[in-house]
Amino acid sequence: MKIAQISPLMESVPPRLYGGTERIVSYLTEELVHMGHEVTLFASGDSTTAAEVVSCAPTALRLDPRVKDPIPYYMLMMDRVRRMADDFDVLHFHIDNFQFPMFRHVAGRTVTTLHGRQDIPDLKMLYNAFPDMPLVSISDSQRRPVPSANFAATVYHGLPTDLHRANLNTTENYVAFLGRISPEKGPDRAIRIARAAGIPLKIAAKVDKADEDYFREVVKPMLDQPGIEYIGEINERNKTAFLGNARALLFPIDWPEPFGLVMIEAMACGTPVLAFRKGSVPEVIEDGLSGYLVDTEEEAVAVLPQTLLLDRRRVRRRFEERFSACRMAANYVAVYEKLLQRSVGDGVANRPSLVGDALHQKRQARVIN
Repeated sequence: MKIAQISPLMESVPPRLYGGTERIVSYLTEELVHMGHEVTLFASGDSTTAAEVVSCAPTALRLDPRVKDPIPYYMLMMDRVRRMADDFDVLHFHIDNFQFPMFRHVAGRTVTTLHGRQDIPDLKMLYNAFPDMPLVSISDSQRRPVPSANFAATVYHGLPTDLHRANLNTTENYVAFLGRISPEKGPDRAIRIARAAGIPLKIAAKVDKADEDYFREVVKPMLDQPGIEYIGEINERNKTAFLGNARALLFPIDWPEPFGLVMIEAMACGTPVLAFRKGSVPEVIEDGLSGYLVDTEEEAVAVLPQTLLLDRRRVRRRFEERFSACRMAANYVAVYEKLLQRSVGDGVANRPSLVGDALHQKRQARVIN
């Protein structure tokens, strides 16, 4: 199958530091190539992949100080994808909804994975206007605000099983917070929980410009307390040690988290997760097995000792069973095949693709027989 993966341009694929969507695009792309598919990645030119790369910006936009407005770069990328669209069986978009008007005429060969929150009122109007554009949710929870949208499937994120090594017997004594310093991620909650439970906390997180006031006014004054260590933003290579040495990951979110990649990164390291029961969290964390779910800070403080005692071997095993990149890629291929079969069945001849021809021949054979 010939597949185009269209990635955001803010980060490279994979990202050098923070960048959940670009990381997933990378894992998916590499698995699809490994499975024998012909994959083309539309991304920034500093991306690294076994697929063919179409450079749509010299470097990741976030790291280029000359970039003031990312929209022109996305418009140019959409034009490149449009001009090459007939080369592919499937166009898989990871850039929200920029492509809807331009690719509606080949909707049956497109897939759009929604990586962000959907509880924004304006989105209902958009999905109502483009009901033929197939969507993939990354959790069932993510769908709830827009239940009438054209969802083809839910596909959970996955990681390569060899990306992180499980630390089954950590000798260090701290809990971890990893991700982004923002009110919805709850680093202030994590600090209060760790302080109340009497266990050190290490924070590895980036601060976006939009959250600089929150960091300066709320979080930074809390970092001077005993047992609290702020490391800053870390790269992928440092995650294994940071998460693997931790006795638990604190995930005290206060928003409808679409997925929460850091939860399965911790699980891959054998590290249990203490998480607030919001958004996708109950779909990812199995209460009492890979972590615990709570609703308040007081409950988190009470449950944290139990979380530290969970079997790290079982946590790692559940990661392998539920959240591998191989499983994710296989599920996406099933989505691609279902959509292409539907297009053939509806008589939609968007292009004379190899897959389209094969599906057409299979259908004709069934008719003849």
